[in-house]
Amino acid sequence: MSDSSRPLSPHLQVYKPQLTSMTSIFHRGTGVALSVGTLMLCAWILSVAAGPEAVDCFNAFAGSWFGQLLLLGWTFSVFYHLCNGVRHLFWDAGKGLDVDTAYKSGYAAIIVAAVLTVLAVIVALA
Repeated sequence: MSDSSRPLSPHLQVYKPQLTSMTSIFHRGTGVALSVGTLMLCAWILSVAAGPEAVDCFNAFAGSWFGQLLLLGWTFSVFYHLCNGVRHLFWDAGKGLDVDTAYKSGYAAIIVAAVLTVLAVIVALA
């Protein structure tokens, strides 16, 4: 039974999103994406074990626009999770905790992850 006269916690209705909170949420989201991507990797390994027909089926899926989108998202997730993880290691050591540095390192994690993703796609297509 809830009492409607009780005040609500200000949670998301009052606070505007900040870069540090968004990068934290995005870090968790990319962790989930890495788990899903790992399932795709397992599916590929199982298709190799199952034989040429299964590999052809997997390759058809991975080569489709949806499969390519999943692989691109997984690649970005790997690089973002890595870059933001390094950022957290610095924080664990007590470095870069001031607001200005936290924002700079947040933007750096996003930009470096995007650049590494583009480079990985270029290498994969070469």
